[in-house]
Amino acid sequence: MGGSRAVCCPALRLNEDNARFALLALFILLYLVCGAAVFSSIERPMELRAQRAWSRRFANFTRCHNISRLELGAFLREYEQASMAGIRVDPLRPRWDFTGAFYFVGTVVSTIGFGMATPVTVSGRIFLIFYGLVGCAATILFFNLFLERIITLLAYILRWFHERRRQRSGLSGASEGRRGSSPSGEADSLDDWKPSVYYIMAILGGASLVISCCASAMYMPVEGWSYAESLYFCFVAFSTIGFGDLVSSQKATYTNQSLYRAGNFLLILMGVCCLYSLFNVSSIVIKQFLNWMLKRMECQGCRRGPIRRRARAHCNAVHPAAAAKARPHAVSMETVCDSDTDGRRVSGEMISVKDFLASNKVSLAIMQKQLSETANGGPRQSHSRYNGFSRGVGALAIMNNRLAETSVDR
Repeated sequence: MGGSRAVCCPALRLNEDNARFALLALFILLYLVCGAAVFSSIERPMELRAQRAWSRRFANFTRCHNISRLELGAFLREYEQASMAGIRVDPLRPRWDFTGAFYFVGTVVSTIGFGMATPVTVSGRIFLIFYGLVGCAATILFFNLFLERIITLLAYILRWFHERRRQRSGLSGASEGRRGSSPSGEADSLDDWKPSVYYIMAILGGASLVISCCASAMYMPVEGWSYAESLYFCFVAFSTIGFGDLVSSQKATYTNQSLYRAGNFLLILMGVCCLYSLFNVSSIVIKQFLNWMLKRMECQGCRRGPIRRRARAHCNAVHPAAAAKARPHAVSMETVCDSDTDGRRVSGEMISVKDFLASNKVSLAIMQKQLSETANGGPRQSHSRYNGFSRGVGALAIMNNRLAETSVDR
């Protein structure tokens, strides 16, 4: 009974994680629908009153100056194109009907914030504050869960290619011959193998580029943008910069309108998730590069300064345990100066598949532990020495701690 429970528990935990991810996605979808309904009911009446007032003023102006509506509309469009003054007279879809409000809340919780529609009523602005707090927090958690799962999937795929490469090169047969003498065998060597962080970054970058190219091919004929403008919009939207100078799905009518809006929503969602993951992986590479530069600078200071040279000689001559009691700063100097090889060893490695087989869940416990230790004022002791992956809370901390757990000596 005990053995079957041990076997079933990992699968149960895996199912719980996937169920939590699906439940969060469903919650966000329902949250968007409810938010769109609330914002539409609050802001739609004000929009209708503003449209009626504008129509009356427009009709009075054309009647007083004996100008036709078509001529005045064409003149305003030409003025907008010439001066880029932001006057919008094109037939745009309503901002605060249900579909417009749904698009708006999507830009809110994803933190894109195009700015093509903003609440103008006091109740709508107050509701936005509380709605954004919950929605943005849930969406960030969704991105973190997606980040973990996409890296897990890529780790499995890269491991499969690694196994095929080993089989083609004949290393698997040689390992089979040594398996009788090795207690761990080939399986452990494959489990301890880690995919390169640069491969992960290249795959995520390629996926983001493919999604951007597909979306741009759709935006060109539908929105009337050039291909460069479409790519520009994709980056601004997927990176959640959200300037708002170009915004998709804003015309009153489209050919196959429902299909286009659904495709637009899915492409933006996929693009944001991929580019979010790419940014987090790239930030780890940048952090490793900065730590490598700092270590190089500190080691050069060890060699140049007479005091630091003595400290470094003392560190190399004294056992680390004795040096920790006598001169704690000397141990720190030795650790920094002699960690170049460790830095090179972990800089190109990522997540061990063995750890993914053991547990596939977001490191919320790590985040809670960091927050608790920070609140209590206690120093956080990292299990890896100056590996460049310590400290931080959030998506970057999740990946950092995952990498750190697989970077220590086994």
